[in-house]
Amino acid sequence: MSHARRTLFLATLACVLYTALALPPCARDDEDCRESRMHPDLPDLPQGRILPRKIDGDDTNDYWRNQGKEFIQTKMAQKLNTQKAKNVILFLGDGMGLTTHSAARNLIGGEEQYLSFEKFPYTGLSKTYAVDVIVSDSANTATAFLCGVKAMKGTIGLSAQVERDDCAATLNTTNHVHSIAKWAMDAGKSAGVVTTTRITHASPAGAYAHTADRDWEDDTEVKGDCGADTTVQDIAYQLIHGEVGSKLSFMMGGGKRHFIDSKLYENGTRSDGLDLIDQYKKISDRNAFVESRTELNNLNFSNVDRVLGIFSDSHLQYHLETDANSRQPTLEEMTRKAIEFLSRNEEGYFIFIEGGRIDTAHHDNMARLALDEVVEFSKAINAARELTSEEDTLIVVTADHSHAFSYSGYPYRGNDIFGRTPSTPGDSKPLMTLSYANGPSFEKFYDVTNKERRDPTTLVTGDVHDQFPATAPLDSETHGGDDVAVFASGPWAHLFTGVYEQNTIPHMMAYASCLSDGLTVCSTA
Repeated sequence: MSHARRTLFLATLACVLYTALALPPCARDDEDCRESRMHPDLPDLPQGRILPRKIDGDDTNDYWRNQGKEFIQTKMAQKLNTQKAKNVILFLGDGMGLTTHSAARNLIGGEEQYLSFEKFPYTGLSKTYAVDVIVSDSANTATAFLCGVKAMKGTIGLSAQVERDDCAATLNTTNHVHSIAKWAMDAGKSAGVVTTTRITHASPAGAYAHTADRDWEDDTEVKGDCGADTTVQDIAYQLIHGEVGSKLSFMMGGGKRHFIDSKLYENGTRSDGLDLIDQYKKISDRNAFVESRTELNNLNFSNVDRVLGIFSDSHLQYHLETDANSRQPTLEEMTRKAIEFLSRNEEGYFIFIEGGRIDTAHHDNMARLALDEVVEFSKAINAARELTSEEDTLIVVTADHSHAFSYSGYPYRGNDIFGRTPSTPGDSKPLMTLSYANGPSFEKFYDVTNKERRDPTTLVTGDVHDQFPATAPLDSETHGGDDVAVFASGPWAHLFTGVYEQNTIPHMMAYASCLSDGLTVCSTA
């Protein structure tokens, strides 16, 4: 054994003994010891090293060299599409940071696989901070990626002149900013909103509402902050009667409780005596309302001008909570119906489609649900790309923000993404591959009385509602401030490369589809 190899072996052995026996750390000048701790040669898991996803030939140089060459050839074959975008579809994976969709690949066959949108030819990064905070929420980010301006945390469809909960400033229409949905309708196109959350939730509300507080989903919430005599309109009211909401052609999601007075519907939360769903139906006999997958599938689109589908009192159920007999449609099914309906307009359309429950699962530290929602989101995007032409339909996929979600610990290829890693911390208890920086699961995994971690493998059981470890206790896990990816396919998709502010996104979509009074493909040579 050479002197160098002997030195490294002894240093590694010393570090292993330190881990097991809590010996002092490596000496300041012992670089080999420190290096071996940073990049350890990890032991097998108790069940052994498992490599079921190993691909024939991926242990050869030629496999990887050929893969690299094929990627270059694919890029060289791409031609810039500079046609006008007749249609624009914006897909929003709420809370889908880079770590989230990277980890989700394991659910479709392994880390070498691609989610549908990861195959799109152009990719960029969006900076998600707000005017007042570094780590944003879904309200101000919706204002950015739909309305084209950055705003204050918690506000929707308003300029940064408005602070959260400022009732008077909400009523000042000079503070209102409009979304690309309105820009599209002003140009004669149709527009729609689809989500797996309440349709009055922050992200979808960005398409049609102006409110100083994302929580003002019904009048009861508004009155609580602005007084019983306020004239501030809640989000649900704006969807039915607002300048933009009243013109949307296709609307689907949850949130029925916010549309009906509690005296008229047992789960209703309004207090103004209104049934906004009934009012919507009475506006025109060609306004269709559906509450189930069956009703949606049986609806004859030729007989209606607008469609409102509300499938639950609050958010839609997680996909893993449903079965084949579920009353609620999947995100893919709603996407297909939206494209079918809006394609009737010869001028084209804009659709905002949100996979919203990625975010809510992360807030509860439920990684299993979050990653499955990403897979469902990917299915909807794949359907949209199949149903439309890259020649005239621009599809953009992004997230509003990230989460404090970690994917780490040197797991072996093929091991369960929801399982433990080979790494064993100093307390000799297993370390999970997935974890969170904070959240409600902290006390589940940490014995506060005895001040020690519990064995996480005894708490992650395989249940769909499994929570994963958090290192700091909070009632709800927080968002992350890192940049999020943007994927694009179709006319002018090459604009979406690079690193840019989040509010740039609707301007690039407007440029491609000639929706702006300023610089567009239609106004340049």
